[in-house]
Amino acid sequence: MIVEDDQDIRTIIAILLNREGYNTLQAATGEEALVQVTKKPDLIILDVMLPDLDGYEVCRRIRKDSLAPVLFLTAKSGLHEKTQGLEAGGDDYLVKPFFQEELLARIKALLRRYEMYRGKEETEPAAQYIEAGCFRVNKDFNEVTKNGEAIDMTDIEYKIFRLLVQYHNKIFSIRNIYESVWEKPYFYDANNTVMVHIRRLRMAVEDDPRHPTYIRTEWGRGYRFVCE
Repeated sequence: MIVEDDQDIRTIIAILLNREGYNTLQAATGEEALVQVTKKPDLIILDVMLPDLDGYEVCRRIRKDSLAPVLFLTAKSGLHEKTQGLEAGGDDYLVKPFFQEELLARIKALLRRYEMYRGKEETEPAAQYIEAGCFRVNKDFNEVTKNGEAIDMTDIEYKIFRLLVQYHNKIFSIRNIYESVWEKPYFYDANNTVMVHIRRLRMAVEDDPRHPTYIRTEWGRGYRFVCE
């Protein structure tokens, strides 16, 4: 789904994706996007500056019903804007103007991860699980429960949580987490990216996110999962 109020940009992206074999939905406003998302798109390209709701608010509302990857398009490259997008539930961001090749590469990477987890959910009913105290984490796709209750999290959050739980009590530096989960070389701004996702993850799994007991910060070293 392409959510973009500029018709020219929206049309160009649609033509590009159609040539690659993708089917597309289009929305020019946030409200239109919230209607279109009921058709369950596999990925959402979301402009930040929309005429009614801003992209961050649209993403937050979408996240109530969908875990599909969200790629933000923004004219601003500042750290604050990127952080806002991640905190709203976005998975990646791309600054305008952008190269078509980079847009396609990011879309394919997000879809590849999403399809891998969803596909395994459909074809592997006897999946293996990691058991850690009150948590049960599927090793193969985004399925996490706490005391038998399902926990909703994005694919990025799931990959971070699975990594920490699988090697509980091991301290992972931010660099370890970033390179393991994003599968990209570490860079300085990645610190903030990882911290935003850890904060969102704590909101999902901790009894009191302000005083985390499961995902603990080891100052100067990184994070570790503890389940006593």
